Amino acid sequence: MKAQDSVKNYPSALREMTNFSVRGIKKICKDVGPRPAGSEQEHEAQKLMAAELDGACDKVEIEPFDVHPGAFLGWILTDGIMMIAAIVLFFFGMSVISLVLSALSLIFAIVEFLLYKKMLDPFFPKKTSHNVIAVRKPKGEVKRRIFFNGHPDAAWEWPVNYKLGGVGFEAHAVICGIGAVYYLVLSIMLIAKNGLEYVPFDADETLGLLRLIGLVFVPFLIGLYWMWNENRIVDGANDNLSGCYMGIAILKALKEEGIEFENTEVGVILTGSEEAGLRGAKAWCAAHKGEFDDVPTFIFSYDTIHDPKYLMTNYRDLNGTVKADKDVSDLFMEAAKELDISCKKGWVPPLGGATDSAAFAQAGFRATGVTGLNHKLEDYYHTRRDTYDNMNEQGLADCFAISVKALEMFDNGAKQ
Repeated sequence: MKAQDSVKNYPSALREMTNFSVRGIKKICKDVGPRPAGSEQEHEAQKLMAAELDGACDKVEIEPFDVHPGAFLGWILTDGIMMIAAIVLFFFGMSVISLVLSALSLIFAIVEFLLYKKMLDPFFPKKTSHNVIAVRKPKGEVKRRIFFNGHPDAAWEWPVNYKLGGVGFEAHAVICGIGAVYYLVLSIMLIAKNGLEYVPFDADETLGLLRLIGLVFVPFLIGLYWMWNENRIVDGANDNLSGCYMGIAILKALKEEGIEFENTEVGVILTGSEEAGLRGAKAWCAAHKGEFDDVPTFIFSYDTIHDPKYLMTNYRDLNGTVKADKDVSDLFMEAAKELDISCKKGWVPPLGGATDSAAFAQAGFRATGVTGLNHKLEDYYHTRRDTYDNMNEQGLADCFAISVKALEMFDNGAKQ
């Protein structure tokens, strides 16, 4: 199947699918509003998307799962409090307690944010989130399968990114991390020198002077209170309704053009609570473990499809710690090359977060993440600027065209 050959007036169809996506995104932003992880609004948006998919698929299901959405970013305020307490206690000579608090703050940051593990989930309220799974079956035997993935939930606003931009946000995070390491090392030095003995503060002594120098970190640690605002949810038009509608538009186009594959099953996975630490993708992987091992199964996970000059296939994800499937990644890149559309080969770097692709890959699925933003954090990323009138139709059109081409190549046996 060649899209250009199978679809009458292909450029017009491409524009229509882009317009369809923009209309759908606008409707959800206006009618449903912000969609925090595990909320009724998230579920309502998923039901609207499921209705869009229903006419184009043989099966559409909505699966619930438990989530503790406050845990993923809740560690930030916890870390700030622990580090300020560690500094105060250190000045009173309680170096052991200071050491423990400093170490815990680093562990929480690494495990929760850098690795996206569920370390603190039991300590936060439980809610119910959902995943949507839609499948369009082929005419004959299933010999290959491809899923297109996006997440419908929206992020809590990051005020520091809104006010200072990505450089300010990342600098703030790095400085706080350095502060935690600084007092961790000082505590170890004090214990190594004096054991567990109480040592009063002495500004004339070297360690005392180092304690005073370390006070420079206090304003930044206090600033952690403003790193995220749980009371303001952004619209999330780009992050990540754009990714959701990539798969929805593909299935809608197949239906409207009467395209049926002989042996390729096509599906969409709309994962809830991605902004709570990829929880929906993790839940989907656990629920469907081993279910799709029968034939080659690829997953394209889209996140924030915006600027065409930053359209990128991410060969590593989750702050650079998880490797994407090379064949799936290469397929998207080769499809872009076939169409002469610019698509970069990149990765999600440290402090860049993750896409759902990371959760799929960790569970053994063959997946890659496709993004359309500068990983240095755009000014709309997780801020109130992420609105339906701040979308890039060319970015959507380019990604859609490449995705259709990748589907065509996959249907013809590429990378299998």
